[in-house]
Order: sequence, then C-alpha cells, then structure tokens
Amino acid sequence: MTDAPQVTTLACESIDDAIDALRVRGLRLSSIRMRLLEELFAVTRPLSAEDLAARLDLVLTSVYRNLETLERHGVLRHVHLGHGPGLYVLLVRGELEYIYCPGCRTARTVRPDLLDPVRTHIRRRFGYEVSFTHFALIGRCPSCVGDPAAE
Repeated sequence: MTDAPQVTTLACESIDDAIDALRVRGLRLSSIRMRLLEELFAVTRPLSAEDLAARLDLVLTSVYRNLETLERHGVLRHVHLGHGPGLYVLLVRGELEYIYCPGCRTARTVRPDLLDPVRTHIRRRFGYEVSFTHFALIGRCPSCVGDPAAE
C-alpha cells in the first residue's frame, strides 16, 4: 500500500501558477512534467498513471516517477477509489474528499467541511482522526441502493 506524502499543498488556479510555484521550489520542469500538468489541468476527473501514459504516449515508469515528484511538491495527490489503481488529481482548489460507489464505480467529490460531522463522530466514538483524501468512503449511491444487481 502506498502512502500519500505529507506536503504543503500548492494552491494553483492555473497551469502557469503551478509552473511558477514549482520553479520557486527549485523543480526543473521537463517536457514530460509539462505534458502531465497540461493533461491534468485539461481533465475534470482523476486519472491513473496508465491512463496518462496512454493518452500522452509516454513510458509508464517515467510517468510514475514524474507524478511522484509532482506529488512530493504538493501539486497533486493520488487517491484510491475502490479496488483499482491509484488515481492522480490536481490540488488546484485544495484538498477534496471522496465517496465511492462500487456498484456503478462512480465517485463523488466532497468538500472536507461537509464530512466534518462524520470526523467528529469517529473521533468521539473511537479516538481516531480520519481523512478521506487518500482513501474514499465506500458506499452505494442512491441509484444503486434500489438496484439489487449493483453489487
């Protein structure tokens, strides 16, 4: 199991903001890193390293290495939604948390403050401080609750 690194998130509204912030941190922006950033800014959903490698016609090991570097610098995070591969998402608007439905394999992004009551309950009942940024909450969505075939 991989762990999400504990880094300060770079709040970048645009690819230019991300490039400037990474350069300030001393990171060299290779053509592969630029292409990965461009692709991640162009999509609206998390993508796997495999998806990115295929979309950009890049070597998978190089994609992983560069995604890990960008994650260590706080531009993106990998998340686990269900049993599939880790997915990469930009942190342009800050951290998001996820609720995943294994029935239809959809994920919903949630602002962390909306899950604070859940966190408070778990902390009071069990003493744990929880976050759903790296691993999603798993549950059946409203459409799958009424569909017995969505197991």
